[in-house]
Amino acid sequence: MKEMGFQACCLRCDAADIAASVRCKRCISRHTSIRDQIAAISHDDPFTQFAKEMLMMAAAPHRYDHDEVHGTVLIEQQRLAAGLSEPVPQPTVEDIEAVFEQQKSRKKANVVRDVANQNQWVDAAPSEDERKEMIDMFEEKDHSNYGARTIPSREIQKVDRSERSGEDLVLTDRLQAAANARKVSVKEKEQAVKDNFEEIQKQRKEWKNVLSEVDDLLEESEKSNNIED
Repeated sequence: MKEMGFQACCLRCDAADIAASVRCKRCISRHTSIRDQIAAISHDDPFTQFAKEMLMMAAAPHRYDHDEVHGTVLIEQQRLAAGLSEPVPQPTVEDIEAVFEQQKSRKKANVVRDVANQNQWVDAAPSEDERKEMIDMFEEKDHSNYGARTIPSREIQKVDRSERSGEDLVLTDRLQAAANARKVSVKEKEQAVKDNFEEIQKQRKEWKNVLSEVDDLLEESEKSNNIED
């Protein structure tokens, strides 16, 4: 009955509280029929809207007990429903302290510490014999050249990246030019894209010249340093 929104009827019923009695079955059958009839009626019907509102209030009185008209009745319905359930004991100070102790003793999972860190000495340092063995293994190898600059045995040729589709600078410049001209009118857009593309290409060419001059300066500086040495 509570699920159907008719708990208020049971709370105010004067019949004996016996489950599956003839009177209960008759009430449940009648209320089920009413619920199905309301569901089948048009949603635009004012009476249907009123009936549905009443069912919603009866099914969940705690959500509508602020209603100016039905609030008092809904509060009384909650009081009657509370009288049917067993009283909930209030928590004591000992109960609250037990909860805090349980939370403090619970170990929180740490992804870095518990999962990623698989070091066998995470909880205890290696023994003296293990430390000596690791030091001996390290001293057996020559580490004097670690960090030194690698000198290739042959000249590394420059890679031609002009044919790589992922590095098509012309296509990139065209897309950038089109993006810059997106706010221009349709009639002027084609010319604006062309002008933007030419300007971007000009800037890229100037930047390449600057980089080339820098490379020349670095190369001359390196040659002069070799001569002095």
